[in-house]
Amino acid sequence: MALTDFMHFLVRLLGWGAGAAYGLLILFLVAKVIMSHRRPMNALAWVTALIFFPIGGVVLFAVFGPSIRNTRMISRKARRKLLNSLPRTPLPKLDRNLSRENRHNIRLAYTVADAMLYPENDVELFNSGGPLFEALFRDLSRARHYIDLQFYIIAADSLGNRLADILTERAGAGVKVRVIYDYIGSYGNAEQALFRRLRRGGVEVHSFFRIDNPGQIQRLNWRNHRKVVVIDGSLGYIGGFNVAERYLGDRKTGRVWRDLMARLSGPVVAGLRNQFAIDWSFMGQPLITDPVCHTEMQAEDAVRNVHAQILPSGPTGRWPSASYLFFRAITAAKRRVWIQTPYFLPGDELMRALQCAALSGVDVRVMTPRKADSLLLTHASAAFVEECLLAGIKVCFYEAGMLHSKLLLVDDDFSTLGSTNFDYRSFEHNFEENIVMYSPEVSRRLSEMFRADLAQCTTTTLSLWNRRPRRDKLIQALSRLLSPIL
Repeated sequence: MALTDFMHFLVRLLGWGAGAAYGLLILFLVAKVIMSHRRPMNALAWVTALIFFPIGGVVLFAVFGPSIRNTRMISRKARRKLLNSLPRTPLPKLDRNLSRENRHNIRLAYTVADAMLYPENDVELFNSGGPLFEALFRDLSRARHYIDLQFYIIAADSLGNRLADILTERAGAGVKVRVIYDYIGSYGNAEQALFRRLRRGGVEVHSFFRIDNPGQIQRLNWRNHRKVVVIDGSLGYIGGFNVAERYLGDRKTGRVWRDLMARLSGPVVAGLRNQFAIDWSFMGQPLITDPVCHTEMQAEDAVRNVHAQILPSGPTGRWPSASYLFFRAITAAKRRVWIQTPYFLPGDELMRALQCAALSGVDVRVMTPRKADSLLLTHASAAFVEECLLAGIKVCFYEAGMLHSKLLLVDDDFSTLGSTNFDYRSFEHNFEENIVMYSPEVSRRLSEMFRADLAQCTTTTLSLWNRRPRRDKLIQALSRLLSPIL
């Protein structure tokens, strides 16, 4: 009897100890949240989750709670070496032909993201997958010195295998080929077999933030969403296309896939190579200091003499650079703010910026797909429509297929495109990269593309939107609660 009593006491003691340890863990995490200088509402949400839903709250915090702000992706010494390999000064004397607003935008991008200004660039724009990949594969096949390539998704389908054939052929010809893919975006047995084939063919291939054990689970929240190619330091690509067949559209149904990508030549290619070198070094690889050379693009319809910056953003920076630049550009708008985004989850600050612009008479339009490639994100995006309509923001639903373009067009001489969606994840959690262009001609061509897509849209009104089923309203409201982690 005494032994039984002792065992019961021991079990109770262990239970008390486990409970006390778990309570101390909750208190530690709550203190960590409070001391991390998060936004008050964000901090309150985490504290509430940890206290009232302790098990689920701890699991969610383990994945989505940690922050890596103010983390160096590259050492000071390596950064100096990288900058010394570039031929231009960081921020040359700004051309007085640039508007006052754009001069401030340029300084902001340089301050928060080390985004150098590169004048005299050539830019060719693509909004359809067929012409884009033909041009990209042609340029890759002509590479003579090196290829640096990174995509969020490289699928093991016909398009991905065609890319692999070109890269292995060039590597066999003595070209240095480096590839970065996102571990989650390109996750799958078929994709891993494709990367093994690339490695056997002499291509250096590395995954970004690979997850090898449960202690690295927080890496799920920090994805490399960038889509960039650098060829011989003379040609570059940046935009929103990934390498997968679906980005060519669906020929059977006729549904299109609309996206944006820029083909670049000129000094700005150095900016693409610079950021790729930082990502490459961040993964523990040797610093890249390959030369860059400036050649004029052999494309009749390319826009010449474009001032541009390469704007990286991500969870390691001191400042959320993309959201800061977007906010400033929107609040300084005088005539128009046109946005294309597959997912519209703007957060409070950017929503207020858009509302203030519209309420002050600026033409604000937001174009999103009627049905995105994620049902949850479709519902979450729809939860912000009413706030837009109340302020006079025009909301346009693209009906012809999937709109995957990431475009911000302000007035007549500011435009940016790249990998950054107009959502909380892109602004706070993902590694993103955009090109910012200060060119009336680029803005004119992008506005023509926007208007062409507008012909495939349905523009909703407040009265029509309010007549949607109550079930949809409930699903959208619940989905919106998850917007910070979607």
